[in-house]
This record gives sequence, C-alpha cells and structure tokens, in this order.
Amino acid sequence: MSEEKTNPLLCDSVSGMCEMPISEKSNETTNISTENKPIKIVYYTDPICSSCWGIEPQLRKLKLEYGDYFEIDYRMGGLLPDWSYNSGGISKPSDVAHHWDEASLHYEMPIDGGVWLEDPLNSSYPSCIAMKAAQIQSKHKAVYFMRILREKLYLDKKNIAKWDVIAEAAKNAGLDVQKLKTDYDGDAKIHFEEDLNLGKTLGVRGFPTLFFSDGNQSQLTVYGSKPYASYENALLALFPEAKKKSFKNENPLAIFDVFPTLAPKEYAVILDKTYSDAQIILEKLYQQGFLNKKTIKNGSLYSRK
Repeated sequence: MSEEKTNPLLCDSVSGMCEMPISEKSNETTNISTENKPIKIVYYTDPICSSCWGIEPQLRKLKLEYGDYFEIDYRMGGLLPDWSYNSGGISKPSDVAHHWDEASLHYEMPIDGGVWLEDPLNSSYPSCIAMKAAQIQSKHKAVYFMRILREKLYLDKKNIAKWDVIAEAAKNAGLDVQKLKTDYDGDAKIHFEEDLNLGKTLGVRGFPTLFFSDGNQSQLTVYGSKPYASYENALLALFPEAKKKSFKNENPLAIFDVFPTLAPKEYAVILDKTYSDAQIILEKLYQQGFLNKKTIKNGSLYSRK
C-alpha cells in the first residue's frame, strides 16, 4: 500500500475506507460470539470518520429491515491519535477541509469541512473515549450520543474533542453527564484500549469495517462504504432464515418516529426512493410545517417538529 493511501483522514471514495497506516497484525485468532440474537456485527468506527457518516443510510435501513436478527457491537478505532501523520497531502488540519467537502458530495451526506479551518480537532481519541463512557451507561443511548456528536461535527462545525461539546451531546442523548465524566476519566480509557487491541487482533486496517458473525466459525467482513446490498447479503449468507421487515408506511413522517433526524440520502435509501424524490418529499413536509430543517453548504438535515 502506498504512503499516499495511509493517512487516516484521507478517506478513499473508491474503497469507501478511511485507512490507517499499516501496523503489525496479531497472530491471534478471535471468534466473535453472539449474545441475544443470531448474528453479531462488530463495527469498527470513529466519530470523525467521514466514510462512516457515509454508511449511516445503509446501517439505518439494515436495522429497520433486519434488526430482529442482529446486534451491533460498536468499537472505536482511534482514527486520529494526533497530528504526527504527514502523508497523502495532509499534514495539518486545514488540509482536511477540502477533502471533507468532497466526501460530502460523494456520499450525498451533509458535511461542512470548515471545522478544520475554524476549530480543528487535535485528536479523535477524546470522542472515542467519550463513546466508551456512554456505553457503560447505555448501549442504546451511546448510539444516539455518537449520532449527536457527528451532527455537531459535520453540520455545526463543533470540535468534538472538547469536553463542553461532549457534555452537551451527552445531555441531549439523555446520559448522566457527571457519570460520563467519571467514566471518561476512568474505565472508558481501559475499554478504548481494549477496542484498539481487539482491532489489531481482527486485522482492522480502516473504517468502516464490519465483521458479521454467527457465533460459530462463520464470519464475513464488509470493508468500507458499500451499497446496501453488501450488508444485507452478508447477513443473509450467515442467517438465511432472516425475514425482511418492510417499512412502507404511507405516512411520510413515520420514519421520524424511529430516527429523530434524517438527511435526504438516508430517507432515500431507507424508503427505496431516489435522492431527488426524497428531497422533494422532505422539503414539502418542511414547507407544510411538519419538519425542522438545518441547512449547510453541502446539504440539509431534517427533524420532526
């Protein structure tokens, strides 16, 4: 792999991966065990991974259609330890801004790269550790918490490495902020190290990486941002008995009962519509006063009023 491809902030739109510099892969083998459902998905991500933001539409659709058959174990990858990286034309935060604007257009998801010019992050480790702290309280709320962190980063240009931004996101997600701080300063760091170590054992080389397992010896891996069928096919290959749940509600607002905020791309993928049709529907609902809309230079995000 050439050096140009190993800057973690230079996400490759062709592979759909934010790749890490090559590290030694552990010789250990790890069997991913299932718990309450037939399939376990170990998802390696990072709050600042633009390609991971790019697969939100596919993941949300998978949860709606096959959520009865799998659970996701969210693991943090630590995409940006610090600014010691210097490759692929990225040596300082301001170099990332244009790349994120390009990623936004490629994934059709709203991203404003301006945060790297106005209030750049020095590391993704604080947000990764905060996510592990949130998981100690509630796995469900932690997923919502990471979504809020990402919206603050990609749309509001907030530096999610700062505690005050993390605390506000935690409050919005219904987490106990004081406990989060205690865990953030304590056990969460240990859990984050465990994620990094497991990632080496599993051979994680970038984000997003999703390991699908049936709890036995069968395991499939989907690397990078891929069309919805790639994730669906991996699940069905391991558990053919899975029955797709149709979400064809006649009420165009119904999906907001499940997901509080939606970008047009998410609405389109989940409901099998074209991007332009999704935009028209959402804009009409906004004009009729049913939705709120947050617009940035590279797109919009809608929420139920």
